[in-house]
Amino acid sequence: MQGTVDGFTYGLVTPLVAYFMACLGGALGLRCTTRSMLAVGSWRAGWLAFGSLAIASGIWTMHFIAMMGFTVEETPVHYDKPTTFASLGVAVLMVGAGIFIVGYRGATGTALFTGGTITGLGVASMHYLGMAGMRLNGRLDYNTLTVSASVVIAVVAATAALWAAGQVRGFLWSVGASLVMGLAVSGMHYMGMVALSVHLHGPAGGAPAGDSAASLLAPMMIGPLVFLCLAGVVVLFDPLMVMGKPDRNPMENRRPGVPAHPVHAHVGRRTAVRPLPERGHRRSRTPQSR
Repeated sequence: MQGTVDGFTYGLVTPLVAYFMACLGGALGLRCTTRSMLAVGSWRAGWLAFGSLAIASGIWTMHFIAMMGFTVEETPVHYDKPTTFASLGVAVLMVGAGIFIVGYRGATGTALFTGGTITGLGVASMHYLGMAGMRLNGRLDYNTLTVSASVVIAVVAATAALWAAGQVRGFLWSVGASLVMGLAVSGMHYMGMVALSVHLHGPAGGAPAGDSAASLLAPMMIGPLVFLCLAGVVVLFDPLMVMGKPDRNPMENRRPGVPAHPVHAHVGRRTAVRPLPERGHRRSRTPQSR
């Protein structure tokens, strides 16, 4: 028996709120990734870990806000706690792996492709593991082609978002990257839901084992939401988060072999600053200088 699936029980409320949460987590996480490129040592690892947690919290919260609008008309839908928590852990680990690769190797070439692929697969894995935690009087079936399309959407959009974050061009640039990241998560989610069909075991029977969406998901989302608020405070109070890295660094344009500071020559008790010689020209030697 085919179940009647409704992914928009509350209309556009759940999709819009879910997209906002995905963008918020993406904005904070990608900005932390950008900030890490201006740091060295353990600070870089700290910013990358902070960013990974922000992105993972955003996509996990987005998924389950959207799932609060998911119902099957013929049977109640409950969720298994361990599997639901495991989906958050998978998101943190896989998104973190992709973020650290780009953070340390740069948003170019093989590193970007590898990091974007792992991050996109992390988004997809979180979604389908979260769906595996559903408990209802039936089974879930997926269309293989549509599932593949959802994974491709996640990988491509995640790669584009990481590339944009790696450009280090200011706050607005990261905001645009977060919108792309939000599209990656939301597009992947709803494409995956299109691939879903529910086959009921029979007429609606007893309630399945597990917790209802409202009783389980609402309390579980408090932690990620609080973390995203704290991450937002950190971003707002760090000047480099807003200003970013200048487009051009004067130190990058100086010629190799030329010191960064002028040469000082001591004359008596005073210090005179002698101008640097131009490369390719020899200073004239006077009898006094010999």
